[in-house]
Amino acid sequence: MKSTIIVGIHAVQSALDYSGEKIQGVWIDESRQDSKFQALVQQLARLEVPFHKTNKKTLEQLSQGRNHQGVLVEVDLPKIKTEKMLMEEIKTSTQTPFFLVLDQVQDPHNLGACLRTADAVGIQGVILPKDNSAGLTPTVCKVACGAAETVPVYQVTNLARILRWMKEQGIWVMGAAGEATQTAYQIELTGPLAFVVGAEGKGLRRLTREQCDVLVKLPMVGQVESLNLSVASGVLLYEALRQREMA
Repeated sequence: MKSTIIVGIHAVQSALDYSGEKIQGVWIDESRQDSKFQALVQQLARLEVPFHKTNKKTLEQLSQGRNHQGVLVEVDLPKIKTEKMLMEEIKTSTQTPFFLVLDQVQDPHNLGACLRTADAVGIQGVILPKDNSAGLTPTVCKVACGAAETVPVYQVTNLARILRWMKEQGIWVMGAAGEATQTAYQIELTGPLAFVVGAEGKGLRRLTREQCDVLVKLPMVGQVESLNLSVASGVLLYEALRQREMA
């Protein structure tokens, strides 16, 4: 099974809490003795995996220059969930549905950043089409900083079909499009919701767009015409979170 390296206290703690069984190895800076760090070390030491006490130089090499904070772990790559699992989650979950749908987003850095934001706002799952999409690669997991272990990622064969089914379950499907006439700030986002965002440079595919109940845009008052996909997704998701917390 393929693996990836997770670095930093928060990301490692998250991996330990949500998928500790996937941790295959631990490396720590033996010179760091503060209580917060040692509390994490004690938890990691209980795992029946190789445990390496080393130095900052070695950790910097293994982490490829990322901010490791004295700890890193090797973990199995997360498994992508199936369309059947997604349908079961929607049917049985007691929480208000809140999903992010990425239509053929192929850049692993964008996917990783979206996963990180999805975790921050409490997204129930991220949905990807099976074709022409980035998967849960080591690069995606690195950029996600632990969120790939906490946010369920679902892969579906026919995105338009699953969006149609989600609408039948009472989920409102909202697409992001620059030519939309309404902004996200003009729409109520407190109910069952699926945000759909297309790939940079391409936007939403026609069949995907046709399944959207409404299209929205972000107000752009400066000179640039658009935002990075992951940044735009973050703004949309946080507006939904703001409304949900105020409701």
